[in-house]
Amino acid sequence: MKAVLQRVTGARVVVADATVGQIGQGLLVLVCAERGDSELQADKLLAKILKLRIFSDEAGKMNRSVQDLDGQGLNGGLLIVSQFTLAADVSGGNRPSFTSAAAPDEGRRLYDYFVAQARLAHPVVQTGQFAADMQVHLVNDGPVTIPVSVA
Repeated sequence: MKAVLQRVTGARVVVADATVGQIGQGLLVLVCAERGDSELQADKLLAKILKLRIFSDEAGKMNRSVQDLDGQGLNGGLLIVSQFTLAADVSGGNRPSFTSAAAPDEGRRLYDYFVAQARLAHPVVQTGQFAADMQVHLVNDGPVTIPVSVA
């Protein structure tokens, strides 16, 4: 599985003019399941995301995780959005190929599993809507954008 993390001061997902998920300070997590991924990869990816130290401490160093924010009375939210386009391969020309993405049913199953596990492990979890045409609004903090993948 792969993800792109964006450290945000706020983010929301809109579907058909309605906000379906919204957080304050935290992480926008764009996530993609690829062929051959299983719950093991979802668990590894979530563990990495929750512990990744990309928020500033008192000295301005990236030394806090999203979990550390929650413990300080800050938002510390996760906004998890499915994005199969992270599986894009552009090596063969100008039109991306998505053959490495999981099939839609498997992608939905792994996305739902990832979200369920995130909700068990973290107090503030919001989502987009799988396979919907979504508009994602965010204020990237830093900006800090980090790709993460697990095998």
